[in-house]
Amino acid sequence: MKALLKAFKTEIAPTREQKEKIIRSIGIARFLYNQYIAYNKKLYRMYQCGLLDSHQKHFVSANDFDKYVNHKLKIELPWINECGSKARKKALVNAETAFKKFFDGLAGFPRFKKKSNQDVKLYFPKNNKGDWTIWRHKLMIPTLKQVRLKEFGYLPVGAIVTSGTVSYVAGRFYVSVVVDIDEKSKYNKDLEASYHTATTGMGIDLGIKKLAIVSNGKTFNNINKSSKVKRLEKRLRRERRCLSRKYESKKKKGGKTVTASANIEKQKLKVQKLHQRIKHIREDYENKVIHEIVKQKPRFITVEDLNVKGMMKNKHLAQAVAAQRFNNLLVKLKRKAEIIGIEFRVVDIFYPSSKTCHCCGHIHKDLKLKDRVYVCPKCGYTEDRDFNASLNLRDAKKYRLA
Repeated sequence: MKALLKAFKTEIAPTREQKEKIIRSIGIARFLYNQYIAYNKKLYRMYQCGLLDSHQKHFVSANDFDKYVNHKLKIELPWINECGSKARKKALVNAETAFKKFFDGLAGFPRFKKKSNQDVKLYFPKNNKGDWTIWRHKLMIPTLKQVRLKEFGYLPVGAIVTSGTVSYVAGRFYVSVVVDIDEKSKYNKDLEASYHTATTGMGIDLGIKKLAIVSNGKTFNNINKSSKVKRLEKRLRRERRCLSRKYESKKKKGGKTVTASANIEKQKLKVQKLHQRIKHIREDYENKVIHEIVKQKPRFITVEDLNVKGMMKNKHLAQAVAAQRFNNLLVKLKRKAEIIGIEFRVVDIFYPSSKTCHCCGHIHKDLKLKDRVYVCPKCGYTEDRDFNASLNLRDAKKYRLA
């Protein structure tokens, strides 16, 4: 196997000084990101009003804005220098990428980063030889020095780290590193020894009632219907109502605008922690499902190209579709198949996998969504609707390799 880049994410236990530096640096990176968005947004609005001849010509790049930050903004706001220069530059590069995607028609207009969303990550490249050195219980992060790990032995000790990010979510600190795994690494050897592709393939039909129905007979239930997740979602609704009442109570006392208080911040943290816990349960289940699928050693895996965006437009199904995280599951499954060497096939979105009879090939056009058992009107073949779809996906002749 060739060398590959593998990402690892784990929780860290920084000291009080390190925590303060991380939170302060994330705030500065978010501030510069929003400044860059605001500056180019103003230019774009001027172009829309006809005051500029071309938005591309007057668009300010991340390099030019970084020069403005270093030569002017830092003099006016000296606290910007408390964040590392590479972390600041990466925040501006991310903002520039967001604008380029908008100009290319791949995404909407860039939006400002909110403090409450906690979606800004600190980027640290490997500049010196000692940067990102991994030990069993700690690692060396640039500008933060040695930081203790919560989980010992998870990160590959002595591996070559190309870059990493530090994030802060719901009161907890995480580090993500990109490691260059070579051919002689135990990670590659374990994969090569454990998985040998077989002669048979596998079709997977994803759904809402059941997460995945596999053509070999395996069925993976919907984790969102488990008592554990339902209990947490009930707690989440209760805590969100409590947070809303705190805002409403303060509005009645102080007028229209509401400034955050200590009690509101505590309640927001409770809500964030519940969101994070539910997310971790879903991610853990996704990883287990992918492991069980790949463990069957199929020659190829065939899935259907899902129109998740269109499914989300249905107000009755939107919440259930979002909770299933189909895109996350397919991206992870595709990556796992790519690493191991399993062919990953995707059939067209309009392929009638559910309406086609696996026995005779007849297309049952009158099949409705409420019909959970497929009964072929031509040959009488009877089978579970989703299992029939998985068999058709496995035997599909027209597909594209992802």
